Amino acid sequence: PYIVGFYGAFAVEAQISICMEYMDGGSLDLILKKVMRIPEHILGKITVAVLRGLSYLRERHRIMHRDIKPSNILVNFQGEIKLCDFGVSAQLIDSTLHTFIGTRSYMSPERLEGAHYGIMSDIWSLGLSLVEMAVGRYPIPPPSTQDIDNLIKEDPLGNRPRPEGFGCYKGLAIFELMEWIVNEAPPSLPRSHFSSEFCDFVDRCLKKSTSERADLNTLLHHPFYKRYEAESDNQEVSSWIRQACGCDLDMNNENNNRRSGNST
Repeated sequence: PYIVGFYGAFAVEAQISICMEYMDGGSLDLILKKVMRIPEHILGKITVAVLRGLSYLRERHRIMHRDIKPSNILVNFQGEIKLCDFGVSAQLIDSTLHTFIGTRSYMSPERLEGAHYGIMSDIWSLGLSLVEMAVGRYPIPPPSTQDIDNLIKEDPLGNRPRPEGFGCYKGLAIFELMEWIVNEAPPSLPRSHFSSEFCDFVDRCLKKSTSERADLNTLLHHPFYKRYEAESDNQEVSSWIRQACGCDLDMNNENNNRRSGNST
């Protein structure tokens, strides 16, 4: 339930088409552009879904995703959250890989250094994605305290447009960005704005050393995960996604139009 469904594939001349489950809410990176940031309680549900998806891939198929990022996490109006885009996924051999495939800005330090890596690399990518969605911009280099304070004061669904340039890298070239990830301190969440459990969860994901970084089993028993694990009802996520995508407003307008039509 946490992996986008695959229905089949067919070829026409030299082109291959893949038929997959339709997720009408789209990807989290597109939603993030609309709402400025994603509130912690929704990120808790996202965390549960991603960890369960990664656990399924590892335990059932010996696969790591290798490209965890907001654009590869899809949602629908039923409140379901699923991983997609397995074009760079690979089967684990002795739990490690040694290829340079994926989106570099979300790669772990060990991958950027060309070392052997395993599913712990996906854990880093999840942590980085959570920080991005929580504060509203890619967190390397880190946003200023004032930037974060200003953004978090806004309504989580964004009542005014995102400040111009807030989501940019501030001029870092890709190799400068890679060097920053390898050599500088990892990003973190401001504890003045987020729960201690959420901050600790992210910190454990973003340890630069794989020997210090939390593994899947540790995260599946973390208090932040446990807080949302038992919440099987998707209604809260569904309502938030609909509001974020403007569907509630469209539905209200449609209902108002129907009432107006009936009254004339």
